[in-house]
Amino acid sequence: MATQMKVGIGTPLSRVDGRDKVTGAAKYAAEYAVPDMLYGVIVSSAIAKGKITGFDDAAARSVPGVVEILSHENRPKEAWFDHSYKDELNIPGEPFKALHDETIMFSGQPVALVLAETFEAARYAANLLSVQYENEVHNIDFEKSLEEKFLPKKKRNTYHPPKTRGEPDAAFEASALQLSETYHLAPEHHNPMEMHASTVEWHGDGKITVYDKTQGSQGVQAYIASAFGFSKKDVRVVNAYVGGGFGSGLRPQYQVQLAVLAAKKLERSVRVVMTRQQMFTHAHRPECTYGIKLGAETTGMFTSIYGDATTSTSRFENNMEDIVTWGIMNYASPNAGGEYTIAPRDTYTSADMRAPGAATGMALFEIAVDEMAYKAKVDPLEFRMINYSEIDAMNELPFTSKALREAYREGADKFGWSKRTPEPRSMTEGKELIGWGVATGMWDAQFSKTAASAKLTANGHLEVATAASDIGTGTYTVLTQVAADTLGLPVDQITAKLGDSDLPTSPVEGGSWGAASGGAAVQLACQAVAKKLLKAADKVENRPLWGAKSIEDIEFADGHMSLKSDVTKRVSITDVMRAADLTVIEEEETASPGISGMISMMQKARNTHSAVFVEVKVDEELDVVRVTRVVNAVAAGRIINPKTARSQILGGVVMGIGMALHEETFADVKLGRWINHNYAEYHVPANADIQDIEVIFVDEPDPEVTPLGVKGLGEIGIVGTAAAVANAIYHATGKRVRSLPITIDKLLETEVSA
Repeated sequence: MATQMKVGIGTPLSRVDGRDKVTGAAKYAAEYAVPDMLYGVIVSSAIAKGKITGFDDAAARSVPGVVEILSHENRPKEAWFDHSYKDELNIPGEPFKALHDETIMFSGQPVALVLAETFEAARYAANLLSVQYENEVHNIDFEKSLEEKFLPKKKRNTYHPPKTRGEPDAAFEASALQLSETYHLAPEHHNPMEMHASTVEWHGDGKITVYDKTQGSQGVQAYIASAFGFSKKDVRVVNAYVGGGFGSGLRPQYQVQLAVLAAKKLERSVRVVMTRQQMFTHAHRPECTYGIKLGAETTGMFTSIYGDATTSTSRFENNMEDIVTWGIMNYASPNAGGEYTIAPRDTYTSADMRAPGAATGMALFEIAVDEMAYKAKVDPLEFRMINYSEIDAMNELPFTSKALREAYREGADKFGWSKRTPEPRSMTEGKELIGWGVATGMWDAQFSKTAASAKLTANGHLEVATAASDIGTGTYTVLTQVAADTLGLPVDQITAKLGDSDLPTSPVEGGSWGAASGGAAVQLACQAVAKKLLKAADKVENRPLWGAKSIEDIEFADGHMSLKSDVTKRVSITDVMRAADLTVIEEEETASPGISGMISMMQKARNTHSAVFVEVKVDEELDVVRVTRVVNAVAAGRIINPKTARSQILGGVVMGIGMALHEETFADVKLGRWINHNYAEYHVPANADIQDIEVIFVDEPDPEVTPLGVKGLGEIGIVGTAAAVANAIYHATGKRVRSLPITIDKLLETEVSA
């Protein structure tokens, strides 16, 4: 009998959820049909700081179909203490509570929710609601906020303070080559295609189902129960499909607070969807200023590394990121250290956005590294090789694996780096200057405690399930592949269930740990099923698998089980279940680092690395920049699905190009609000901005990093990309712009370096 190709780990399988997404069968938070549902439209604050002094709602309430207008004056009872509103990220400070009181803390803050039988009625009435305010002096000017910068005593759980080694200040002063410059990143806003939305279905018995735009269904479930007085068992949260997250859905956003409050008050189903403009009133990548001092010998060897960074946060929460640690970890230098502070201003709290901390800190640091390479008159790639560290230099830990050197070499070969001429403005094509730049990427390889179930029915169909979210990264597909690899079933006989708080426990999806953690849990659950199948195989006539002591002695393929020692001894999985009179085998397992794993994490560093090579072409007269080629060589352990993995890197590279050339949220300091809060004026790369991108996955076996040897890919694609673009622009033009994004006006204002 002809055998089918085993579609398991390492196969470039197309997305198993692709058909549902392109046909519209996949439902998102605002698309669930719920009977007798009210539509809620958010009324946003017109001021940045102050108090609400009153409402004039007569005109709004007179609109036919309007049922209620919810505000702090008539909202239902909710928890009072701040700890009841803490989410999985546990940001220090006071969590934002929608409609909690009359205080206004940022422009666009929700001040009321208009509820009506139709969306059109709710929207019209919301425009008629008049709100009176008492203004207070506000500040959203980042430069001014630096006067108040500080580092909180209570730090965020995921923040790692920089560690000092040697004497960086003294070593800098004694260095033959010195660089001391300040670099800047503008604030950026998450702009996923799916806007934040929540549909709350009221079941009439005090129970609710919440269809929410979130990256963690169980986190939202716990939040709703804690904040709004529901029993946890009476709250189910579903996020089967998520139209992009990028960190914006790591925390429960305020639309779910409003929808739950309204449903509780009216005991009816409610839907609340943010507008695109309101998407600019919550999560955003913090603005950053980063002072970097580098000392080096004339050979290019670092003698000192020092960074001093500040990022923005709100006045009510202290969001912190790892900014200065990346360069200290990645490069060898006997003397290194750094400082980090946050600056409060009257905005919503800044938040994690794809590769938080690293996308900012590594990008700005890699621009400084490029500058020092030119000072030393050393090729920028060779400069990085000279200062290569075999260990995590900050924590003095060996890596489970580090194939960055191989990434440099493979990326350079593919890009053709050896053909680069060293002098800025030395490569041209017609009226365009050509520049080639390189930068390094680095991110964490994380593994989080995750549970999964596997359910095999007598007809040979397998269902694997975990509460983890697929935020567009291909989690449905990779979990299906892990299951197929473990039990040898065709993918069309496997269903993956995700995004439901009723499913086995999983943390919020972020940090690139989804495939590593969820995959390990699915593998364990499928192995537990395999063990029961092996035991059941004794019931098969003539016992063809006799002699197998464990599942390690069995090959699972083509829906069959066979002896590895004699592949002619085989039996189908359906025949095994029939012989044992089994209608279903169902197992649940939890993948966890455990005590030994936690100890190992303290003894070895776990990171992904990348080498990013970029070509730009710059119009010599107009300073218009085109990114014409990118080669991104990634060392990220075992690749489960090369096809979806490549897509992840492509997406990260595009966002990195956006960081380098496009993305910037502008503040109107006088009004205290973001002014380009729409797709027309908040620029992201369009198709015309993206040309050739090549992705290379460097061979990096790593049996230590996670149970599957997987390191995760969601973040590493963006890290370093913006720096490589900036460095290529310098090589093309001789103009060093230290503030991202590099827009035409900045290039026109910058002089060519001497």
